[in-house]
Amino acid sequence: MRDVPVEPPAYVYDLDEVGRSHAMLTAALPRPSRLYYSLKANPHPAVVRALAERGCWAEVCSPGELAAAVHAGVAPSRILYTGPGKRDAEVADAVTAGVRWFSVDSPQGIAQVEKAAAAAGADVECLLRVNDDTPVTGQSLTMTGVSSQFGADAGWVAARPAEFTGPIAGFHLYMGSNLTEEDDLVTQFATAIGTARRLADILAVPVRVLDLGGGFGAPFARAGGLPRFPGLAGRVASSLDDAFPRWRHGDPVIAFESGRYLVGTCGSLVTRVADTKQSHGRPVVVLESGINHLGGMSGLRRLPPIVPDIEAGGARTPGAIVAGPLCTTLDTWARSADVPAVRPGDIVRVPNVGAYGLTASLLAFLGHPAPSEVVVSGGRIADVSRLAVVRRPVTERT
Repeated sequence: MRDVPVEPPAYVYDLDEVGRSHAMLTAALPRPSRLYYSLKANPHPAVVRALAERGCWAEVCSPGELAAAVHAGVAPSRILYTGPGKRDAEVADAVTAGVRWFSVDSPQGIAQVEKAAAAAGADVECLLRVNDDTPVTGQSLTMTGVSSQFGADAGWVAARPAEFTGPIAGFHLYMGSNLTEEDDLVTQFATAIGTARRLADILAVPVRVLDLGGGFGAPFARAGGLPRFPGLAGRVASSLDDAFPRWRHGDPVIAFESGRYLVGTCGSLVTRVADTKQSHGRPVVVLESGINHLGGMSGLRRLPPIVPDIEAGGARTPGAIVAGPLCTTLDTWARSADVPAVRPGDIVRVPNVGAYGLTASLLAFLGHPAPSEVVVSGGRIADVSRLAVVRRPVTERT
């Protein structure tokens, strides 16, 4: 078990691994293309900064993520502001901060951005997010082809194009999530390209940017490496050549998004064993970390339950219940897991939790302290910090 320079629990983020993941993904994408980093995966400033320094733009969907991106050094002009339910105030504040690209989901979204831009005297551009007519295969989370808050249905746009006017400069299609098979990625991107071509002709708008989304899969809380997509670039380029013959000259700019693939394998959660016992003949391992530190959305059954790999040296114990310290039965990572034969006080590690780890968990629930976050670069500690949930009086607009 690797030593951690702070008392567990702690997340450890390896920026060298971020660089390797970025290199793998950019090598798999058609060139030229733009890559957005989705801050929802991990908004730690050191992680955001590392990707920005490698050329990533930022995709944000809240005032907090916008602030995190700017704090990490991302120029507002290189930020795409997305999300299906933006408040007027946050759009106005984003425009004032210098954001000029917005993904919009409806005519109301277009009007909202136009109003904020007019008030600020700024020129903005919108990517119309489209919910395609049919789902694609291989998705762990269905993002298109179903009733959804995300995007305008392609059929709606095609049937009533007059409703979609304004500063539309392209399209945004995010069709799948956590896809690990190249064929599934090729299918979704080809479908998105065809839909964008058809709607561009119907709306008679210039397509300056075509954001094809992402959904590049990565292991989560399980051992393993990133999937590779050796033929993806050439196969997607072929579809682009047919639909947008000048894309290789930047007309349009082709963009992709990733959070999970770029940072998932950079992070580990190191935590301590609080207790071990037997219950009705079953081994039980209680950790100092639970769904407040990892897998909160999963713990609430909003995502499939996780069954993390618990890594430590020594023999293994099969069929164990793995739980955290929270006073709720929902705080259970696994009901029957193969775990190390540990004792109270031992330190264990959960791998591949650099994405959707701490900030996707129930940090405020029951008031346990947050784990430390340790950033490692070049084998050396670059930063140690801890998130805190605080209560402040409301004295101004938030």
